[in-house]
Amino acid sequence: MTADELRGYLTQRRVPFEEKPVQHGIQFRCGSGEIFVVFKTGKVGVQGKQSELAQAVRKWSLSGAVPSGVVAESVRETAAAAPIVGPDRRVFIVYGHDMAARDNLELLIRRMGLEPIVLQNLPAAGDTIIEKLERYLGEHENVGFACVLLTPDDEGHEAGMPGQKKYRARQNVVLELGMVLSRLGRRRVAILIKETVEHPSDIAGLIYISFQERVDEVRAQLFRELQAAGYTPRTDAL
Repeated sequence: MTADELRGYLTQRRVPFEEKPVQHGIQFRCGSGEIFVVFKTGKVGVQGKQSELAQAVRKWSLSGAVPSGVVAESVRETAAAAPIVGPDRRVFIVYGHDMAARDNLELLIRRMGLEPIVLQNLPAAGDTIIEKLERYLGEHENVGFACVLLTPDDEGHEAGMPGQKKYRARQNVVLELGMVLSRLGRRRVAILIKETVEHPSDIAGLIYISFQERVDEVRAQLFRELQAAGYTPRTDAL
């Protein structure tokens, strides 16, 4: 298998991915969690999420037979037509009850020349919020980044210890955070957290950006994270 063949296969299947050169080959990191390394020898290393896609690529690498339903010539043509696949201008926004923070973030993303996608503003088509999130993430395959606003919308404490009351994000926002992390991967989700908010457990290793009052206080950090994810935000927004 060549890098061009795998690139064309992923493009045909509408799998968002990033690629970069590594020692003796090219790495393809998929938005759905799979990682493939095509070596110059033609061998393929399969890492990350062990999914149906990973199994198909592994079988292809071992047998040399293009997966069922895919024509080899078509794979090569697709690769030639779209040699680079990356995120487009859209950025998902998940938020709670702080409308001012939401509006501030949306304006900042627009100033960067990108398109904010606010979940609650999307047509529901009879779906619940969770179903809508799944549907829109599935349709917009090249939405490569999400910003999740954790603001002090609720109060809570450990049972029997009311003196340790802390501000917390809405439970639905924490649930939606988990869903976008699962869909996009932790390197493509920025958690914008107000300083007064208790950090959810197991947050270590994620991208979280703390601000005091306004999201635009941390625009330079968000700018860098978007760049690292393959976006090209406008520099005059800094």
